Amino acid sequence: MRGVTGRLMLLDTASLYFRAYFGVPDSVRAPDGTPVNAVRGLLDFIDRLVKDHRPDALVACMDADWRPQWRVELIPSYKAHRVAEEHAAGPDEEEVPDTLSPQVPVIEAVLDAVGIARVGVAGYEADDVIGTFTARAEGPVDIVTGDRDLYQLVDDARGVRVLYPLKGVGTLQLTDEAVLRAKYGVDGKGYADLALLRGDPSDGLPGVPGVGEKTAAKLLAEYGDLAGILAAVEDRRSKLTPTQRRRLDEARPYLAVAPKVVRVADDVPLPEVSTALPRAPRDPAALEALAARWGLGGSLERLLTTLGA
Repeated sequence: MRGVTGRLMLLDTASLYFRAYFGVPDSVRAPDGTPVNAVRGLLDFIDRLVKDHRPDALVACMDADWRPQWRVELIPSYKAHRVAEEHAAGPDEEEVPDTLSPQVPVIEAVLDAVGIARVGVAGYEADDVIGTFTARAEGPVDIVTGDRDLYQLVDDARGVRVLYPLKGVGTLQLTDEAVLRAKYGVDGKGYADLALLRGDPSDGLPGVPGVGEKTAAKLLAEYGDLAGILAAVEDRRSKLTPTQRRRLDEARPYLAVAPKVVRVADDVPLPEVSTALPRAPRDPAALEALAARWGLGGSLERLLTTLGA
């Protein structure tokens, strides 16, 4: 991604194709009757995003490992409820709807043939790939995700914002620090501390018992960050209630490891890829075959027209 100084758009690809799968009827099918609602829905998403936001560079970030072992070793409950099958020799298999799984390789093949950079790195989630691209970017960054965990990357000074789909991708919440402060009482840097204090059942993060979102926001407003809160636990003159002090003290083992689990990595060994927005398909013959095999029709045609404009 050397030389990317214009606007970089990073797609949390799995988040978007899950939304496409549930948002587009499964009556959208290939000529042989196979559902392609996630494939066509994602292509429509990307078309709309490029049309509306005109990025200079685009990367589809992938989950090479949706539940990295280094996170599980720190918090064993991390995403444990979403495991469909455990594998000793590699990443566990995530529970995915039966008619979505076969569409993922099609999505990958189409993105490759179009020429949209697709990056996943062994041992890391897409969030970590996004975090590393964001850290290395020289210009503004738009992160497109339905995962609020990535709010921690919002940074007005660097022009990093999250485009959070509220309804499809036609209605996006343009999330900057003002939005975060209004909704959560924290900025981007504070969101990770808020999330680990509050916990997140969808990710198997227990949080601190009795500390919900509002309490976490109040603690961060009073003491600045997690380190400040833990210092207040030690300081008998602090304004913590006896119950808060006890609960935070009892949660120290969790709070010692949670930051590494919750905060996205920014040091992933990224491969050298061209992130430039493709103006023409990288592999026209392969794309033509994919379009015919899977009946991609207008969704693909619209995207190619937008990219070529």
